[in-house]
Amino acid sequence: MNHSREKRLHYANLVINNPKLIPKLLAVLFRVDDKISCRAAWVLEFMCHENLEYLIPHLDTFTANIHKVHLDPAVRPIAKICEYLAKAYYAKTPNKIQLHLNPIYQERIIAVCFDYMIHDEKIAPKAYSMNTLYLFGADYDWIHPELVIILERDFQMQSSGFKARAKHILKKLKK
Repeated sequence: MNHSREKRLHYANLVINNPKLIPKLLAVLFRVDDKISCRAAWVLEFMCHENLEYLIPHLDTFTANIHKVHLDPAVRPIAKICEYLAKAYYAKTPNKIQLHLNPIYQERIIAVCFDYMIHDEKIAPKAYSMNTLYLFGADYDWIHPELVIILERDFQMQSSGFKARAKHILKKLKK
């Protein structure tokens, strides 16, 4: 599989049409030292974009292993899926993610997002993570103060993309 949008969508639809493939996809994704894991991450991200609820039976496996993912091309989709989960959890429209994303899963997502924020990751995982953390900060009162510290500390050293997202999040936090 190449990394074209068309191919990622093709394989994501293959998984959507046959959800029994999800455990195999996750198994490949969590072979974290194998570059093929990045391709599995791309497919999983596209699947989650199309139908996030397909991940529900696999939330334990997903959240228990996301901290192991370290290759840059796989980290970005993981951070994006975490953002999808947070957005669904805090959506005004009732959905199944709200019923199944329990505190243990939330804490695992929060931990990996803070890891992305404090380690030398690219801008995309940091941007997705700061938004995810902002959302979870509605229920975890310690998150917002920690996020402010990180954003203000790293602001001058980061890219313009980081600065733009950080400004947006900081503005929302200081309301």
